[in-house]
Parts: sequence; C-alpha cells; structure tokens
Amino acid sequence: MQLITTHFHNIPESKSRIHLKIDRRKLAKRRFRATADDGTDFGFDLPHPLKHETPFYETDDSVYLIEQAPEPVLRIPIEDAEQAALYGWMVGNMHFPAAFEAGAILAEDDPAVRQMLERSNIAFEEATAVFQPPSNAAAHHHH
Repeated sequence: MQLITTHFHNIPESKSRIHLKIDRRKLAKRRFRATADDGTDFGFDLPHPLKHETPFYETDDSVYLIEQAPEPVLRIPIEDAEQAALYGWMVGNMHFPAAFEAGAILAEDDPAVRQMLERSNIAFEEATAVFQPPSNAAAHHHH
C-alpha cells in the first residue's frame, strides 16, 4: 500500500491517468484508505482534504487522480442574484450544504430539502452530479 501525505499540480500529457473513485463524504476526510481502478491500494494521511481531479501519485508512466463519485442532487434553477441569495439561505438555514453552477443551486437530495422546496413552491429537478459545496460548509457548527 502506498501512503499519500501530499499531492501535486502538474500532470505531464505523456502519462496515462488512473482514477481512484471515492464518495464525497470519504473524500472530505484527511485520513482514509481506498483502491484505484488498477487495484493499487492507497492510504491517505493529509494536511487537508483532496478535491475532485486532484493528482496525488505518479509512476514512470502513470498519474493517479481522485475522482469524486457523482451523487443524487436537487438542481434549483435561479433567475437572478436575489433569488440565488434567498434559495441559498433557505438551504443553508436547514444546515445543508449548497453548491452553485451557472443558473442553478445544487443541494443534497434529502427529503427535508425536497419538502422545504415543495412547501415554498420552488421549482427543482432531480439530477446526478459531482457535488462540491464550499469546504467550510461541512465545518459549520453552532456553539
């Protein structure tokens, strides 16, 4: 097993890419074990969590990259900044993370979020996406 304690940024075009698929919750951790598509086992002991498509290990002919697994999300269309602020606040006020893309907010596909949107007559659609809310969203706590 390879122990990974850091990552790097540049990927030579000549190297093949090998993915290590992982879900968002496990990826948010600094210490975990996982197996790449080619069967290579890795242990991670990192100063901060990695993100989707981060290269973390290389051999003479290959580069290993994190591949965050897509997950069910709710895509909430937005028309302007005011609507984005309101819908983002509504999701965040329920202590659920949100991510933003052009013209929409993404939220976890959770029954509580669905119910809030339906009660408020806010349109949404089911989707599958690599969900990447800001990293500080997961660390939010009230004291």
